[in-house]
Amino acid sequence: MAGEYNTILSDELYVSTVLIRGSDYLRNGRYSKGLAFKIEERQAFGFHGMLPPKVYSQKLQLELCLMNFERYTKDLDKYEYLITLLQSNETLFYKFAFDNIETVLPILYTPTVGLVCQMYTSMYKYPAGLYITVKDRGNIYKVLQNWPESDVKAIVVTDGERILGLGDLGAQGMGIPVGKLMLYTILGRLNPQYCLPITLDVGTNNQKLLDDPYYIGIREKRIVGEEYNEFIEEFLSAVIRSFSRKTLIQFEDFSTVNAFQILEKYKHDYCVFNDDIQGTASVVLSGLITANKVTTGGHQLSNNTFLFIGSGSVSIFM
Repeated sequence: MAGEYNTILSDELYVSTVLIRGSDYLRNGRYSKGLAFKIEERQAFGFHGMLPPKVYSQKLQLELCLMNFERYTKDLDKYEYLITLLQSNETLFYKFAFDNIETVLPILYTPTVGLVCQMYTSMYKYPAGLYITVKDRGNIYKVLQNWPESDVKAIVVTDGERILGLGDLGAQGMGIPVGKLMLYTILGRLNPQYCLPITLDVGTNNQKLLDDPYYIGIREKRIVGEEYNEFIEEFLSAVIRSFSRKTLIQFEDFSTVNAFQILEKYKHDYCVFNDDIQGTASVVLSGLITANKVTTGGHQLSNNTFLFIGSGSVSIFM
């Protein structure tokens, strides 16, 4: 099937069973290979003549990608280039990322993603992920059904209240789940069609965004208390109904209070994970255990005293 993930590592001819042809096929970033389509493929898929006659190897495409990427001097411009590449040729984007991990990761995620989220309204060009808002209460399941992939195995979701160290960015926090799931694919080799980035737009308390006529989210104050809890409950139930109880739901950049509350309430009934509490904390603990072995010869960790700076989710959990 065209678009199968193994094509990322190969530019060999493959047979498509996708029910789109011609320019629709060519413009679909999931399936398009750009100038890497062989003449036989161009004829079979109905877009022969719609591309220049030159057929590129994937190696040549990657060389051009690197040249174009390095032309940009600002990280934000590099990010926009990579996202444009993703939208036009997903196969090439991930192959380029695989081959240039150390160069690409700081652009697709921290530190650049923080600036991306701050600029998300003005930068918005392409649909990415799923927005579920407070206006969708009672219909969240129907919204999830609009996602084109039915076999979703991993969801990264944020409500945008505590984006990195930048605070409440509301719907502009979508850059976080989008970026985190790119890491799932680049580092974990999870097929991107199994990934679903979601932003829960429950409003924002950021007055600058509330006053911005161009803001892409709902210009209302955040819902709180029981209203918020019921919204989260409906969302989780809708995810299980739409996909599977085994679908991973990773909560990202929620407020400390909500993060702990959600994890504690649902950890026994859903496949939930909070990176800010469990992910970073587990890495820190691993580092402390290793350091303890080196510095004390393996004495009990409890014999040491540790100072954690700040009162974020990780410090509190540790």
